[in-house]
Amino acid sequence: MRKLIILAALAASLAVSACNTVAGAGKDVQSAGGAVKDTAEDAKH
Repeated sequence: MRKLIILAALAASLAVSACNTVAGAGKDVQSAGGAVKDTAEDAKH
């Protein structure tokens, strides 16, 4: 029973950290997309 609780806690912590990593990567991609958009707008004018 104790092993099951430890494994469940480990799995939950990995799931939470993975969500944070994906969210961080999404923000990075969004930021890069904004920079590309701004550069394209500047080049247009």
